[in-house]
Amino acid sequence: MSGKCRCRTQSWYIVLISFLLWFTLFYLYSSSITFSKKGDSFLGNNHKGFVDSSESFHDVAREETGDSTDVKDINIGDNLEEANNEIEKEQKPIKFFVGGAKHIDQVWRLDKDLEADNQTVAEENETESVETISGKENDDELSNQSVNIRDEDKPIDPSSMEEKRKEEVAKQKGTENVSKLKREENAEDQPVDSFPIIKSRRERAKRPRRRNRNKPVDSSPVMEKRIENVVVERRRQNVVRAESDSSSCSGRYIYIHNLPRKFNQDLLDNCRSLSFWTDMCECASNLGLGAPLPSNEKLYSRTGWFATDQFLLEVIFHNRMKQYKCLTKDPSVASAIYIPYYAGLDVGRYLWDPDGFMRDYDAVTLVKWLAARPEWKKMWGRDHFLVAGRINWDFRRDHKNESDWGNELLNFSESRNMTMLVIESSPWNNNDFAIPYPTYFHPSRDDDVFQWQNRMRRQKRRFLFSFAGARRPNLHESIRNEIIDQCLASRRKCRFLECDKSQKCHKPVFLMQLFQSSVFCLQPPGDSYTRRSIFDSILAGCIPVFFHPGSAYVQYIWHFPKDYTKYSVLIPANDVKSGNANIERILQRIPREKRVAMREEIIKLIPKVIYADPSSRLGTIEDAFDLTVKGVLDRVEAVRNQMRDGKEVNSEFDEEESWKYFTFGKLGVHEWDPFFSSKLGKLGT
Repeated sequence: MSGKCRCRTQSWYIVLISFLLWFTLFYLYSSSITFSKKGDSFLGNNHKGFVDSSESFHDVAREETGDSTDVKDINIGDNLEEANNEIEKEQKPIKFFVGGAKHIDQVWRLDKDLEADNQTVAEENETESVETISGKENDDELSNQSVNIRDEDKPIDPSSMEEKRKEEVAKQKGTENVSKLKREENAEDQPVDSFPIIKSRRERAKRPRRRNRNKPVDSSPVMEKRIENVVVERRRQNVVRAESDSSSCSGRYIYIHNLPRKFNQDLLDNCRSLSFWTDMCECASNLGLGAPLPSNEKLYSRTGWFATDQFLLEVIFHNRMKQYKCLTKDPSVASAIYIPYYAGLDVGRYLWDPDGFMRDYDAVTLVKWLAARPEWKKMWGRDHFLVAGRINWDFRRDHKNESDWGNELLNFSESRNMTMLVIESSPWNNNDFAIPYPTYFHPSRDDDVFQWQNRMRRQKRRFLFSFAGARRPNLHESIRNEIIDQCLASRRKCRFLECDKSQKCHKPVFLMQLFQSSVFCLQPPGDSYTRRSIFDSILAGCIPVFFHPGSAYVQYIWHFPKDYTKYSVLIPANDVKSGNANIERILQRIPREKRVAMREEIIKLIPKVIYADPSSRLGTIEDAFDLTVKGVLDRVEAVRNQMRDGKEVNSEFDEEESWKYFTFGKLGVHEWDPFFSSKLGKLGT
């Protein structure tokens, strides 16, 4: 009996001891997990490699015990984004009881506090002008989920929790993308002038905070995108050219004929065939102005100076006409019609060709083309005008002599109805008018002109008079030999620039240096009545001395004053030829006060004889182009009135007295009649 009892007693002892050992081990293990939360776990600190850094204690507990229901070491500092990332890394599911809901609630509150802080920082930022609103539904769902976790007392299925979190992450991303796209579209459609309104700090403080907002990190790309779009829209705004005022353009509208390319652009494209001696490709560059002159502040101003060829006026004028502020595309409302035909460049190719057919071919084709146009029939071409950049004699060949110089452009019946603009007109014809030769100066601003005028007023002039040219030994009527002899005899009073083989007369630096150092500049006729040197000397503030009224007074009636004595000196060529006129004595007898007044008149003429840069537009100054257009419009209007009244155009005077009528507006005996008593030919006197 006693033995039996002893066996049973021993068995209970064994069971008790085993239970105590198991309980001790379990207690020690539980204590180690509790200590690990405070960083004092002997397993974590003393047994390296026992718990891998990439594993959690949940996994270790699950492997050791097969259950993790009593494990409560949830890190409350985990962010929702980190939890989502852990889910996407497919970590093993975790079970936890409602006891862990407190930590989840803390996580939710912490996240809300972070959002509130971010909202405060964003609203206090002075430069924030665009608000980005987060998906409201996602935050509401997370909030409802936290409430459900606090109210339920049953564990959550890990698989369902994982699926829900993945769905929430997908929805949140989708909502953010849709919101971002909508805001980018709104930013692109936003008009330029409707910039975001930035409220003051006080006004923002009164505005209720929005609980459902994305973090600033998420909203900044959208805000930058919208601001970037607004800036780009402002940069795309083009400078709009001011449209012509209908009232200011009344009676001034001009229509430009759209000619076939063969009459203008093709000539420039084949510029190497325009001349045998001159590189016309370089001359035609820069809209016809030529190559810029090298910097020389002693002679030129800083900008606006070009090596302009004297025969490129028609190209310059065409490019200036493109900038004319009263252009119209409707020929029915136009007061005048411009023909952009480069007549001078065209005929210049064949001037030395004995066959007159090629010289006339394009000119004949042009007038036929014009006569077939409906615009022509309105006034039979009397409202048309054309610029030919050569002297009139290059377009008035005798129709009886085909081998004679030039072509017959100005002799055609159609051309006689038009207003023909040339650099030298015929005093005995009524359909061509002279406009200034192009100079080397083409300013782009009014200030450029004013500064140059003031500079010429202060210019010191060492010589009383000067002359640039060459002798004409084969021309008996020419007075150049006498002029050169008198200049050389005057020693220090006159300076002579000989146009010999060195071609100094074709280099602006020598010409401008000569004219700027002289009080008077001699301008005798050359191969014809006029010469470019007239306008180069005026540009330099030098008073011109003429020897024939056909050199200027009856030519540039739209640009020069009628009283020629205010700005020039006239010495009859016959007096010089006969030796009855001493140029030095005549000029010295002019009082100093008179010289100063004449020079001031010349300086005032500078804007009227220059052509501004076609790539720009002057402000208040009227240059040679403006005065030419005004003269054309006045002439066309006068012809229109004559036609309206049933009168024959230009029937009130004999054509050979055109110089007298256009210059003085009246006929009768005049002191200049001996100068124009007979046609002296193409070479002048």
